[in-house]
Amino acid sequence: MRARIRPRVWLVLLLLAGACRAPEPEAEWLGVPDRVAPGVELYRATDPTLVDPPGPISAYLLRLDPQRVRLESALANNAVLGAEAVAAIAERHGAVAAVNGGFFNIDNGEPTGALKVAGELVSDTNAVRGAVIIHDPADGRTELTFDQITVRMAMHFEAAGREWSVPIDGVDTTRIRGRLMLYTPAYYTDTDTAANGVEWMLGGQPLRVIEIRHDRGHMPIPRDGVALSYGGLSLPDELAALQPGVAVSFTTTWSAVHGSPAERFDEADHVIGGAGLLRRNGAPLTTWENERLHAAAFTHVRHPRTIVGQDRRGFIWLVAVDGRQAEHSVGMTFPDLQRLADRLELTDALNLDGGGSTTMVVRGRVVNRPSDLGGPRAVSDAILVTLR
Repeated sequence: MRARIRPRVWLVLLLLAGACRAPEPEAEWLGVPDRVAPGVELYRATDPTLVDPPGPISAYLLRLDPQRVRLESALANNAVLGAEAVAAIAERHGAVAAVNGGFFNIDNGEPTGALKVAGELVSDTNAVRGAVIIHDPADGRTELTFDQITVRMAMHFEAAGREWSVPIDGVDTTRIRGRLMLYTPAYYTDTDTAANGVEWMLGGQPLRVIEIRHDRGHMPIPRDGVALSYGGLSLPDELAALQPGVAVSFTTTWSAVHGSPAERFDEADHVIGGAGLLRRNGAPLTTWENERLHAAAFTHVRHPRTIVGQDRRGFIWLVAVDGRQAEHSVGMTFPDLQRLADRLELTDALNLDGGGSTTMVVRGRVVNRPSDLGGPRAVSDAILVTLR
């Protein structure tokens, strides 16, 4: 005999089913999404009231389920030095979608802000900047933390009868005269430096000085170690003490304006720096004095923009806003981005590199319209979406 389920029980079951289903954005301006893959939905918004005063606008928005996708940072050409189109980076990593990442030196592709890739710091910054911290376990759920941060490294060793602690002036970046730079295997095959400097090759476990070169440049970077490079031939005492065979260790110091613990950064899989933390823990930011974003031409003039954020339901959003194309899309200011964050109910949001770099790739195709006349710009790094 078949058991009968009372109407009231049916109602409870239906309510439970509805509670378990991922809520859909209740916004006509977003329209119907293109379901790219499980946990990946693509929207396009063209509502002219997204900007003030209203105007033509085109924004592409990816809504991601953190239980179904992984978010990660990837370097152009698998190296710090150089640049590559977002579509090429995405294809090489088998990503279902991608956007451009942090700011970079357009002359050589080096990142200019904090960047941690696959657990390794490849770019530091002593200037406070907004950043997103990604914990991306193979099993489980992608977790994001947003803050405004600095990150620096220091070198420690014992030599000449004393302990030395020496600040690193830059990680994986162009050497400056009178400054000490650290180069990791992610940078390139060598330091890409000219002569008129002193360089150290470090390798092994623990790290030890293997070789020192004077006035030569292009020190090879060992795969199991790092290289140091000082601009100039007259060494300060602390570097003159760094001789072959000396064991060396390094420390990384993270500072967060909003109190994110250092362990959060140390344990992170990826950290991506931007310029302009827009929201944190539900509170919008209205000034960026601590990030030294004083220029109204950056914050209050319409430009193409790329942002990463998280909404109150826990969904991750990647957004590419076209701009500098009067008939197609005028771009957004920071106040416009805040209004967009309101509509998406974002609790956290970060402005990434924009302008000609703004690119969104879905299923191997660039879906937005980058503003550079030559097509999508080559960038230093990208944020990739892969399926769990």
